[in-house]
Amino acid sequence: MSVSLTNTCLGLPITSVPPKPLILNGVGVLPLRLARFHTSSFPFGFKANTFFRTQTPRFFKCLPQGEIQGTTEEGEEKVVQFERLFSNLNRSTLKRESGSLSSAIFLVAGTTVGAGILAIPAVTQESGFLASAVACILCWAFMVVTGLLVAEVNVNTMCELGSGGVSLVSMAKRTLGSAGVQVVSWTYILIHYTLLVAYIARSSGILTNFLGIPIWESATLFSLVLGGICFFGSQRFIGAANGVLVFGLIATFAALVAVASGNLHWEALLKANFEAVPMSIPIVALSFVYQNVVPVLCTNLEGDLPKVRTSIVLGTAIPLGLFLVWNAVILGSFPDTGVVAEKMTDPLQQLRSSSVIVGPFVEAFSLLAIATSYIGFVLGLSDFLSDLLKLPSGQNKPLLPYLLTLVPPLLLAVLDPEIFFKALDFAGTYGVLVLFGILPAAMSWSDRYSLSSTTATRVPQLVPGGKLTLSLVMGAAGYVILSEVIENFSQYLSVA
Repeated sequence: MSVSLTNTCLGLPITSVPPKPLILNGVGVLPLRLARFHTSSFPFGFKANTFFRTQTPRFFKCLPQGEIQGTTEEGEEKVVQFERLFSNLNRSTLKRESGSLSSAIFLVAGTTVGAGILAIPAVTQESGFLASAVACILCWAFMVVTGLLVAEVNVNTMCELGSGGVSLVSMAKRTLGSAGVQVVSWTYILIHYTLLVAYIARSSGILTNFLGIPIWESATLFSLVLGGICFFGSQRFIGAANGVLVFGLIATFAALVAVASGNLHWEALLKANFEAVPMSIPIVALSFVYQNVVPVLCTNLEGDLPKVRTSIVLGTAIPLGLFLVWNAVILGSFPDTGVVAEKMTDPLQQLRSSSVIVGPFVEAFSLLAIATSYIGFVLGLSDFLSDLLKLPSGQNKPLLPYLLTLVPPLLLAVLDPEIFFKALDFAGTYGVLVLFGILPAAMSWSDRYSLSSTTATRVPQLVPGGKLTLSLVMGAAGYVILSEVIENFSQYLSVA
């Protein structure tokens, strides 16, 4: 006996018999096919919610990568395997536009390798390479866990609400309520605007030195070119452009390492001052930020959990390798660099001025690192603002979120071109560890153990360990934040 499975959000039947064309808003499409399933009812559906913005119509399935067992009237058990949550359908071409795994990996890697890598040698020089390498690996593992938690809650939210493109606002509204929305919104906006200001400030300085134009012109040029790619480019074009930038980043990185490693002092790499590690944690953690594009990632990959997991792990493993090699080359080349007269020196600046050959490689690598991260942050913030303002998403992108994303950071960067290090430290200490440390674990806790309404549609857990793992994540982030607050307050009292 074969019956139809109805999606309560879209009202479209998905049957086990051969598919027939359906009419959706005047467009003929073919429904996705499920494996043959014999049962008298299907208990899982999607609930509409007016809080969330209208989405491009898609065909949804529940429980991606999960199995649902049912029985026939004769008592025979049948299993349905769900491969993805929904299909990305281009209404203009009537073609499915699913994001590729390679594009997803490049998006994560490009977003992660940003301006943070340029600041790592400066903040880890006192602790030394060996101690800073341990800190980098621990921060990488921590950020992978929080990214997987974001993905888990995001796909759960899409599955329950029957809509793709769900941002952190929607996730917080569902799991933490109105208070969670306020914390997520303000923290998210703070981090993204702060980092976009830092990116534009550093890139405008590089372009000014190369092109010989004023700071405001180079900052405007950088914002218009990359912002235009994000706004006008299709999903595939943005992925291809970001892939080219990542390959260029790796190529210039390899050339820079090859040229600069000639003066490497290998004994300097054994330096380990673990007491100085805590002061570098905020910027090191900031260097591994990519969670802002996880909602975009989940939508592009159609809620396919194995692909999402692979893209996060591999996409962050690439920057981890780059960070370790980069830090080894910089700190090994200048072993005597340190904090002099209470002023932090930048080993990267010393490397840039040490040779006319190394200088251009440093500039190219720095610009590409900023550009790849800038694209990811623009996509993440514009999608966030669209969801916050309840604007429609899909093929026709609204202009307002992109204007709000691009213009304010540009103005602030032009007003204070020397804001780079100050912006990174502030965002890393008071933003990243809250938004991408404490909140993902809190949302996952509520999603797993407090929300009874999503029991039927909950996806498999991407992070094992249950409440213990979530407690450790929140405790570690809270400890670092509290330590930084106490240290900064102590410094303020000593100065006063």
